[in-house]
Amino acid sequence: MPKFFVTTNQIEGNTIKIQNEDVNHIKNVLRAKIDDTIDICDSLTSKNYICKIEQIEEKHIYCHIVGEIDSNVEPHTQVSIFQGLPKADKMEWVIQKSVELGVYDITPLEMKRCVVKLNEKDKAKKVQRWQKIAESAAKQSGRDRIPMINPIININTLYENMKEYDLVLVAYENEKMNTLKQELKKLKQDKQKEMKIAIVIGPEGGIDKEEIAKLEEQHAKIITLGNRILRTETVALSMLSIIMYELEMD
Repeated sequence: MPKFFVTTNQIEGNTIKIQNEDVNHIKNVLRAKIDDTIDICDSLTSKNYICKIEQIEEKHIYCHIVGEIDSNVEPHTQVSIFQGLPKADKMEWVIQKSVELGVYDITPLEMKRCVVKLNEKDKAKKVQRWQKIAESAAKQSGRDRIPMINPIININTLYENMKEYDLVLVAYENEKMNTLKQELKKLKQDKQKEMKIAIVIGPEGGIDKEEIAKLEEQHAKIITLGNRILRTETVALSMLSIIMYELEMD
């Protein structure tokens, strides 16, 4: 059964009020009844509860907290993906699978070789839709938080904010020597309890040489993922899987 997210203001004492589209899912998809139990997570505190359904109304479902669940599903390493805007529905795929794999947040990135051009109104609609996809994936995969899909930014904004991260990794098809394995090996030698890693991924056309140069100026690590050229939607999932395995499976 998927996990359902609420905010702290939906919890009063030992009672949790479920609302919005979750009501329809519980009633009509899961066909849950009074006294059935469901798992609920406070999206602000990441606390998990096992709850018994007490009252089912048209727009709300009220649950009683039976107990708190000791959950440890969130990774210690915070991996942020900066994804160059891809065509079609590729961004939705990247978001869904990255959330399942443990991404911390995702920022859509406007880069020189992006084919997709969005006006401000379309940007807001896209981010809103992408956030819903992230929420659905977080529920299905049992996350303790819903990763944020940040507003679309220009790569110049990324240059200014790279100092927030302990390591910035850039996958680049023209890099032949430095590997992800080498960078993670160096990182593991001096690993802290929690680290912030950023992954920068170009769109279908790749990353422009000028962008690579500016990323290097800001101390990003340019890496190769091997001899084959991966699709943009494959890169994030490959890198995220490897990072989570290396840094979270010890």
